[in-house]
Amino acid sequence: MVGACRAPPISHLPPRIQNSQSKTSLPIFRAQFPNRRLFLFSLPLSGFLLLPVPTFGEGGSATSSNKFQPWFSSYAATLYDPVTPSEKDASALISQRVSQGVQLLEKGRELQAQGDFSGALDYFSQVIESYKDLAFSEYARVGRALALYEVGDREEAIAEMEDVSISLKGYPEVHAALAAALYADKHAALLAENQFAIATLLDPHFTDLSYVRDTKHWPPSLISSLQHFITLS
Repeated sequence: MVGACRAPPISHLPPRIQNSQSKTSLPIFRAQFPNRRLFLFSLPLSGFLLLPVPTFGEGGSATSSNKFQPWFSSYAATLYDPVTPSEKDASALISQRVSQGVQLLEKGRELQAQGDFSGALDYFSQVIESYKDLAFSEYARVGRALALYEVGDREEAIAEMEDVSISLKGYPEVHAALAAALYADKHAALLAENQFAIATLLDPHFTDLSYVRDTKHWPPSLISSLQHFITLS
């Protein structure tokens, strides 16, 4: 009898592997926030001055309000004044001088419009003498030159016109007046043409005699000189 051999069991399954997944602990990062007290003290003082003052309602609960308390706004307004008292006084003095000078200039122009060129000459001269540091005194020099051409010395009037035509270059009236005077009194036709070209380029109205008579109130003698220049007579 053949002895039965007992074969060892054969397993077609892979050996059982124990799934030992180790539990790894994830690192927990804790946000580092600055200390609240340190944060508040690091804010600028101006930020607290501009914060609205909270008001308390019923039950003691705080309610936010966008309106400043009257006492707080008044206090904040007086914290800083950019203008010193001396600067305010100087500004008031300059404003007073400007007002006085403009009044004299307007008075001279008023007399010029009325045909009183002697009186206009006095007022224009006052502006030039007392307010020569102010810009509008140059316009008084134009009026003075026109009045001088009528009642004073034409040589001085032309010299004034030539000077003002440089300081007020581009002001058409002085260029037109100088053109008329240069042509009629100096017989400088070419220089007169150059000055009149500047004037009419900026304001074509100066080719109209009624404009210089009724609007600009030129003296009769200067109107006559302009007429001679325009008609080349």
